[in-house]
Amino acid sequence: MYILCSPCILSPSLRAKGITHPSDIAAFARSIGRCKKFGIDVVPLPCPETLYLGNDRHPGTFLERLNTPEFTVLLENQVQQVNAIIEERGPPLCILGVNSSPTCGVTSTYYGAEGDMPAKRSGRGVFYAKFPDIPAQDVFDFSRYRIYLAAPLFSEAERTYNAVISDLLRSHYYEVYLPQETGDDHAERGKKEHAQIFRRNKRAIKDADFVVAIIDGADADSGTSWEIGYATGLNKKVIALRTDFRVAGSHERVNLMLEQSTSVVTDKFKLLAELGAFPTDIQTPGKKSP
Repeated sequence: MYILCSPCILSPSLRAKGITHPSDIAAFARSIGRCKKFGIDVVPLPCPETLYLGNDRHPGTFLERLNTPEFTVLLENQVQQVNAIIEERGPPLCILGVNSSPTCGVTSTYYGAEGDMPAKRSGRGVFYAKFPDIPAQDVFDFSRYRIYLAAPLFSEAERTYNAVISDLLRSHYYEVYLPQETGDDHAERGKKEHAQIFRRNKRAIKDADFVVAIIDGADADSGTSWEIGYATGLNKKVIALRTDFRVAGSHERVNLMLEQSTSVVTDKFKLLAELGAFPTDIQTPGKKSP
């Protein structure tokens, strides 16, 4: 199990002058930390820009700096090197890139102004575009993998389903905080323990990148609703999983305030897609899922 990785994520000094910010370094470190946590090998790609322009270079677009026959030859040689890695190891989980890069951009790239087109446009950089069949993720998206799983936990059926969703998320390389695993799982507790659980769960929501909330039932669980509201106030992305076919009104599946503050999905496959899990890992209905 491995990913192909833009080399500047491992060695930021390979980047052009002046473009690296503390937020970039933090995202690089979190992404590498995710790989270490889940045992994902990180295989660095060659850096076409560094090989062609050197380390001591200023930012520029593909059309300005790289649109030459010599670079085309260099790029094709590197594509062959990458294909040899894939031939030996099998397909990677994804290619990890850095958006805006002329070569390693994932969803945006500085290609260069051309006609009415702006210098920055949608699409992959010229190197990553050579591998259209391999899923690619931007390093900032990949670095966001910590999930707080909000859900009712008062019956055996609820706790069992929560564990199923938690295991599914973990099998897709997400770190999951599930309150029932941290002591919030029984009725015989005093006020001191209540306060500790509240502080612990509140901190876990703050630390999370996403909140996944299970909101089945005639009405959403009150504690889960509070957790959704708190996460929304912190500008966290909240994904609400509702497999219940009942609806709250003619225009909403659940309470209007919950629906407007979350992305509501109706099955675990859509949940994975909404999170941006690796496309090669997302099973579809009718296929065996983890």
